[in-house]
Amino acid sequence: MSRRSGILEFAVLGLLRESPMHGYELRKRLNTSLGVFRAFSYGTLYPCLKTLVANGWLIEESGPGPADAHAAPLAGRRAKIVYRLTAEGKEHFEDLLAQTGPDAYEDETFAARFAFFGQTSRDVRMRVLEGRRSRLEERLEKMRLSFARTRERLDDYTLELQRHGMESVEREVRWLNELIESERAGRDQRRSGPESAAQQDTSGETGGLPRHRDSTRPDPSDDTAM
Repeated sequence: MSRRSGILEFAVLGLLRESPMHGYELRKRLNTSLGVFRAFSYGTLYPCLKTLVANGWLIEESGPGPADAHAAPLAGRRAKIVYRLTAEGKEHFEDLLAQTGPDAYEDETFAARFAFFGQTSRDVRMRVLEGRRSRLEERLEKMRLSFARTRERLDDYTLELQRHGMESVEREVRWLNELIESERAGRDQRRSGPESAAQQDTSGETGGLPRHRDSTRPDPSDDTAM
């Protein structure tokens, strides 16, 4: 199984864990909620669904999807196939959520994993975030070395493209630092005592995300805001 098909299976299982859906709903959610799947077709989705059904992780049911539950059936209209997660499928998805190996740090895999952090335990989130940061720091170091070696031989536009790539990685590393610090703060708060744990419960298991500043205000640390 290719890495991309594995990511798609993971995402489908995660979405169906939230609610049963038919193929159209699934494709819409994958396109709108998970940017990594913006350019894929039904010809990719339905073979994936058939594989998951064959593995016993999904079952097919005839009938309206959740969004159509109260709609009157149309005469002569074929019932949609609704896909529902089985107990085995839920267990398999939870096993996938717990994995923190190197594949979890890759670009497309990390994006899909992050989309389901709300269903992931805090300790696993921390390992994935720290692994992703380490991977990007290694990438950034290689980019800087390459930039230093080749800058005298490249034209201004190629140099600007390389600089843009480095800045993009640097921004993601800063973002990951914020997330990791927020996760640590949430974990420390939970361990500090019953009163703090009760306060954390109001924000849920995922309540450690950093507060983002208003994008319309200049960042004091940004030289361009001077």
